[in-house]
Amino acid sequence: MSIETEIKVRIDDLNGFLRRLETLRPRVLTERHFEDNFIFDDPRRSLRSRQSLIRVRLTRNGAWLTFKGPPQPVGLFKKREELESAVGDGRAVLAILRRIGLRVWFRYQKYRSEFNIVPGPSPQDEVHVALDETPIGVFVEFEGSEAGIKRAARRMAIERSRFLRDSYASLYIQYCTERQLPVRHMTFRSVHSVKAGRTRRKGQP
Repeated sequence: MSIETEIKVRIDDLNGFLRRLETLRPRVLTERHFEDNFIFDDPRRSLRSRQSLIRVRLTRNGAWLTFKGPPQPVGLFKKREELESAVGDGRAVLAILRRIGLRVWFRYQKYRSEFNIVPGPSPQDEVHVALDETPIGVFVEFEGSEAGIKRAARRMAIERSRFLRDSYASLYIQYCTERQLPVRHMTFRSVHSVKAGRTRRKGQP
């Protein structure tokens, strides 16, 4: 069993973040690439009721099937069981899950760049850094040990008050609620089309 420990941080100054990241001599794992993510559940919402998920992730480099268990209810970090495996044909996996009665309840897209950094003196301090450009803004995910994430945040001048335990589904719902937008899927097309529609209604025919 693998336990994932991570936090997200919203990034308002991307150039500033990249400059600070460079001081930690990051090792590039994947260049910027597009990801399409599909979260499944059954009609009774059994997984959501347990705060768990099944996800299929499609990228140009392959596809992955992931299960995540319920997060620990309290704490600075989001910690949960994670089981993940590469799959040969992501589209086939999507079809299989639908055939057995599961449905996509949330889809989200992003452009992701991935790095590894070692912010402390020990190799055990290694932290995986995932920079996500999403339809609702830029976020970074830090994944590793609690000590490693704390050191990385400190060296990058990120205060702990900025740590987020939220999923992208929760962040998207919050984004739509604050702006009185319909909650759909967090795709670039759907978010941008809603924004454009609201702008036309306010000012242009």
